[in-house]
Amino acid sequence: MSEHVSIQRTGTSLELTLNRPDKKNAITGDMYRAMAFAILSAEADRQVRSIVFSGNGNAFCSGNDLQDFLSAPLSDDAPVLTFLKAISSTSKVMIAAVHGPCVGIGATLLLHCDYVAAAPSAMLAFNFVKIALVPEAASSLLLARTVGRLKAAELLLTGEPVAAQEARALGLVSAVCAEGEQLTAARAFARKLDALPPEALVATRKLLQAKSRTVSARIDEEVEVFKHQLASAEFKEAVAAFMQKRAPKY
Repeated sequence: MSEHVSIQRTGTSLELTLNRPDKKNAITGDMYRAMAFAILSAEADRQVRSIVFSGNGNAFCSGNDLQDFLSAPLSDDAPVLTFLKAISSTSKVMIAAVHGPCVGIGATLLLHCDYVAAAPSAMLAFNFVKIALVPEAASSLLLARTVGRLKAAELLLTGEPVAAQEARALGLVSAVCAEGEQLTAARAFARKLDALPPEALVATRKLLQAKSRTVSARIDEEVEVFKHQLASAEFKEAVAAFMQKRAPKY
């Protein structure tokens, strides 16, 4: 388990709260491990209808902790891959309450969610190329399915941020609510599920994800390129420049 992830049951929901506000909820291997274990445990619990993600502090998630990523090789059993497999295969309805920066995995996670409640401050950024990496979590597939190939290319190639209202218009966000009310809205959606037949709910969600095997294949493809880029000189330079707050030199 990780001290930086709060895990609690609220009714029929499993709530996973990123709790590393001093680092804008940048995710470490331990955090991925804790969330993956919680999701896999929830999968075996018939009482759990939904999984709700949120973040403490002034950000939902600023992406991966780069120092942590550099310190551990991306092996086939890496916590991040276990987490990605968990979110792409769970039968539970996934919900997110987001605010502030939603960067990298903080944005791609939302593509696997069934409902996203966003505060006006929410800002999504798929900024992988900016740090010499490539998209993950099947985002190179799912983002194009959601917003169209050309818009997906723009967002993935430039990494430019998308504000909450534009994200709503693009179909990346379900609702924009008052600042600070995003978790309330997410919980309200989760409560709507309580009155629904659980098997029909699960079956319908699986229908919505009928091409899940293609998503899994895309994750595997992305991982191979991701591994290569993690070992590249340009990624090391990008991280060094980030840490030193200077422009990278390629």
